[in-house]
Amino acid sequence: MAKSLVIVESPAKAKTIGKFLGRNYKVKASVGHVRDLPKSKLGIDVDNNFNPQYITIRGKGPVLSELRKEAKKADKIYLATDPDREGEAISWHLAHILKLNESDKNRIEFNEITKSAITKAIKQPREINKNLVDAQQARRVLDRLVGYKISPLLWRKIRRGLSAGRVQSVATKLICDREVEIDDFDPEEYWSLSVMLRKNKSEFEASYFGIRDGNKDKKVKINNKEEVEKIIEEIKKEDFIISEVKRGNKKRNPYPPFTTSSLQQDASKRIGFSTRKTMRVAQQLYEGIDIKGQGTVGLITYIRTDSIRISNEAINSTDAFINENYGKEYATGGRQFKKGKKGAQDAHEAIRPTSIDKTPSAIKGSLTKDQYKLYKLIWERFVASQMKPAIYDTLSVKINCGINIFKSSGSKIKFDGFMKVYDISSKDKDINIPDLEENEKVELKEPNPQQHFTQPPPRYTEASLVKTLEELGIGRPSTYAPTIGTILSRGYVEFENKSLIPTELGILVTDILKEHFKDIVNEEFTADMEEKLDDVEESKIDWKEIIKDFYKDFSKVLEAAEKEIGEIEIKDEETDEKCEKCGRNMVIKHGRYGKFLACPGYPECKNTKPIVNEIGVKCPECGGDIIERKSKKGRKFFGCNNYPKCKFVSWDKPTNEKCPECNSILTEKVTKKGITKKCINKECGYKVKKKKAE
Repeated sequence: MAKSLVIVESPAKAKTIGKFLGRNYKVKASVGHVRDLPKSKLGIDVDNNFNPQYITIRGKGPVLSELRKEAKKADKIYLATDPDREGEAISWHLAHILKLNESDKNRIEFNEITKSAITKAIKQPREINKNLVDAQQARRVLDRLVGYKISPLLWRKIRRGLSAGRVQSVATKLICDREVEIDDFDPEEYWSLSVMLRKNKSEFEASYFGIRDGNKDKKVKINNKEEVEKIIEEIKKEDFIISEVKRGNKKRNPYPPFTTSSLQQDASKRIGFSTRKTMRVAQQLYEGIDIKGQGTVGLITYIRTDSIRISNEAINSTDAFINENYGKEYATGGRQFKKGKKGAQDAHEAIRPTSIDKTPSAIKGSLTKDQYKLYKLIWERFVASQMKPAIYDTLSVKINCGINIFKSSGSKIKFDGFMKVYDISSKDKDINIPDLEENEKVELKEPNPQQHFTQPPPRYTEASLVKTLEELGIGRPSTYAPTIGTILSRGYVEFENKSLIPTELGILVTDILKEHFKDIVNEEFTADMEEKLDDVEESKIDWKEIIKDFYKDFSKVLEAAEKEIGEIEIKDEETDEKCEKCGRNMVIKHGRYGKFLACPGYPECKNTKPIVNEIGVKCPECGGDIIERKSKKGRKFFGCNNYPKCKFVSWDKPTNEKCPECNSILTEKVTKKGITKKCINKECGYKVKKKKAE
């Protein structure tokens, strides 16, 4: 009979921890939250001090019966949910359901799922932290009041299925505001002028800076073609004389280890993961992977953190690893990153490997392709953070040509430092300049004028939106991925070439909220609310006081909006496609999985069909038309329009080009680095890569 019961959230975590604790412990999973506010109603007693009315989540009956059964058998119960506000709240709800005494020391927490961390946690149980619980309750109640009060209003005035939220509405507004900036942007012309200079057989490039004005160098902007042509005429008549040569060196310091936000951003940029995918794969690495010959173990520390702090134990073991594997010239003796972003809770360590000796290459065979990519990114970033800076030799040169001034600068890696592990060479390219001396004459080979136009701000990507939300103090590490998922699923924004663009619906809803609920979509108000929630955690303020203060004004605004907002009709976009059943022009509708065509004669005519996007390529298997489709998760793929009779599918876009080896068609995949073309015939294996510059 088990003497102790340990309750965690996920079955995967239960499986991993169970192997560490042995036969005297029974490890069970609550499978997430067990109690929550009801879905069918507000669930908050607004007239009775905003008391939340929690109920058991539907479908959790069997899980709770099992937990109660095991709790009766156990001499000791440990609540081992995640080490954050959400996890603390789940433990509190479990304590209520299992009728545990809140003052008992039955709460344990750990930052990593390793045998040593679990064993240590079992020896150091504590009481449930009610401040953490209250901070979570405050967020939950606040979000419920906003969502369940504004959303029905949107249903009545626009259409069902819409929603508003404290964080999601601000995120949508940011995307909408950026689109307005882009639409309103008026490009301005400007020119750049570079010259190719020669010393003997060596050539180097210099850029126009400005003019010599008395004893000062004055930077000059070239506004048009006439101005650049005038400068070119002037420099053709004068000698290019080296007036100043400066040699030196510069350091490039390593990045700190990952927080949730920086992991999501880097995973997006480097390995093309969405925020949702990053968190899903990271959760798998945290909860435990079965490593061949070693058993199941958590490979990384807790994944929801805004801290860049590292334990001394991890620093020391990593320093020893660097000394042994890269050499003492790369080791720092240990580096602690103490300063995080303003407002960081700093409750947990940064995201790092639980064991530095589990190198990505050593455990690659036990990981899926995605797990390996993300683990490698985390491992390399952390090891690099403990290595010495990269050192560059630098050279900057000033060249006078009459009154005109040109400048050239270059750098060369002297010591690669942390870049030996975490490659950023694409950002720092070596630029070679020949050895030059002051007062030396160099020869003009050719001028290169170029016309430019100022560019509008770029649309948000998932990575840049996460970065902006973090900088503004909106949301917390656990909210970024679900927030982006929500605004996509609601149809407020959509992807276009990996950028987030607002839909007509998103713009409409945002405009309504901006007019009638200014605070809800105000970045400063939302960030200030996050700080107040942090104050609850630190016991500086009672959580119900925050709700009272908020609701006092919110209820008045809500009442006014109900009267002022008239019913808004969103007209469906009409197409040229004829309904084959009744002859009407079909319209574009928005559904759970995106856009589709529907007959406007509903309910008399219920005809619907998918929107077909032909790519002008014939199916290699049956000769039908290949069309662009979307999976249930929104991922684009290509298939035959004769499905299900023809099962041809391809993730990469088919082309009309023929394979030079087997005459099958080629597919192409476009990335930031270039285009990869390969044969559709897997037995052939023909593949060619072209870099973007080509």
